[in-house]
Amino acid sequence: MKQPILYYVYDPMCSWCWGYRNTWLKLSDNLVGKVAIQYQLGGLAPDSDVVMPIELQASLQGIWRNIQEQLGTEFNFDFWQLCTPQRSTYPACRACLIAREEGKELEMLFAIQQAYYLQAKNPSLKETLIDLAGNIGLNVDEFKSKLTAIEINKKLEQEIGSSRQLPIQGFPSLVLELDGKYLPIQVDYLDWQKTYSQIMSYLN
Repeated sequence: MKQPILYYVYDPMCSWCWGYRNTWLKLSDNLVGKVAIQYQLGGLAPDSDVVMPIELQASLQGIWRNIQEQLGTEFNFDFWQLCTPQRSTYPACRACLIAREEGKELEMLFAIQQAYYLQAKNPSLKETLIDLAGNIGLNVDEFKSKLTAIEINKKLEQEIGSSRQLPIQGFPSLVLELDGKYLPIQVDYLDWQKTYSQIMSYLN
């Protein structure tokens, strides 16, 4: 029988994914050996160099505050003064795909999240992503050329397409593939054990 797969569908610039980080790490640690975990990019916002409308900026800051209050997650609101926000997460998604090829997807994800939410840097910008690639030990020249390559864009489009075939409701989402079925798993942001119990009930 094929090993069950748990898909973690995310976007590196999704604030709820940042809020879920600590709970997800505990859950995924406890699932080692029980399921194969597969990270899957969902792609939140396509490429754009347009400045984010003020209403959207205000709405996203409201979401950050909400996550901070509900989950205790840290955010650096200086981002909104120091950076020119763009509604564009595909560059950060490509950076994660390139890092995946080197076995460093999770390092890149965490680097992007820290840059965005704690260091008030803008991961919609190529320069930011290139810096982060160097910080996690990727070959910077190679990363730079791949970031704008047609191949990586095709890969991202395919992955977003396959994520949209899964039974997901936004990001982060968890889906368990078991005996050819795709089962949506409830994300509990504060209690990893509830999610763990739901997964184990399917496996047993």
